[in-house]
Amino acid sequence: MTRVIFLGPPGAGKGTQAQILCESANVPHISTGDILRAAVKEKSALGQKAEGYMSAGELVPDELILGLIRERLEKKDAASGWLLDGFPRNVEQAEFLNELLEEIGQTCEFVINLEVPDEELVSRLLARGRSDDKEAVIRNRLEVYREQTEPLIDLYNGKEKLVSVDGNQDMALVSEELKGIIQGKKS
Repeated sequence: MTRVIFLGPPGAGKGTQAQILCESANVPHISTGDILRAAVKEKSALGQKAEGYMSAGELVPDELILGLIRERLEKKDAASGWLLDGFPRNVEQAEFLNELLEEIGQTCEFVINLEVPDEELVSRLLARGRSDDKEAVIRNRLEVYREQTEPLIDLYNGKEKLVSVDGNQDMALVSEELKGIIQGKKS
């Protein structure tokens, strides 16, 4: 049973590593962005509510995201495990998630934190060359991430669920280390 929360700043390579991990563990990669897009496309009741916020350029409220995550975690393919990417983003969401998992009889085994120094993140994101990837914008995104997510790292560390991985090394080495953690060979 693989049930993992994946944390890491923008540019740490979370999306890429999450896909590799999910393929090797044979569990779904559950990204809040993907869930939102799928719900909007399916025109589900929650999806239509979410679309209202998204089209207005607003953040989708926690309760709505939790509802979507509940729906997703209760699907058959998630019964044998999952990797949650991009959620929770703050302590309040982590508490909501904890209650939800208790309600549906699941537990998160551990939380992987992909660590990469800010200077490396900035150069990676600048190299992508997206229009919204200007240095000031990137540094602001990293600052917001740190403010919201640092307390999460402390929270999960206190529950002895946190496993930090150096994301500032060759991609294949990061993948190997992550697979080792998933297979129970915690270093």
